[in-house]
Amino acid sequence: MISSIGKCSCGQTKVKLILPETLEHYSPRACDCDFCISRNISYLSHPDGELKIESIEPLHVQQQGSNQASFITCNCCKSVIAASLQLESGLIGAINSTLLSNFALLQEPTVVSPKALEAKEKIDRWQAVWLNIKVNGNSRI
Repeated sequence: MISSIGKCSCGQTKVKLILPETLEHYSPRACDCDFCISRNISYLSHPDGELKIESIEPLHVQQQGSNQASFITCNCCKSVIAASLQLESGLIGAINSTLLSNFALLQEPTVVSPKALEAKEKIDRWQAVWLNIKVNGNSRI
């Protein structure tokens, strides 16, 4: 497994992404919704990966679009850290890949349109491609 690190704009929230391959093997997904486009976000995940988020202050969680996914943001600078979904088994999601210190190693983002999927299709898709998330060591936010 390969680790990559990153942080939010203000540096208060730090991330460690663990993936099976080096970043050169991945193309992040650029969501085509207004929320993500306005923030220039592209998401990265792998079902065998893990994202560890460490923050001194409590993180902010907000909903957008269909209100199914939650967006974890830094309470101080408001940077989006990850899109997430809380399941009974734990927290899954995808990191905002632009936060990674070695973001430039990634392939060009692929545009995706989750809004074109039905509610159940979104959840099925997320469960297939998203990674496990731990926030300050916990699998709940």
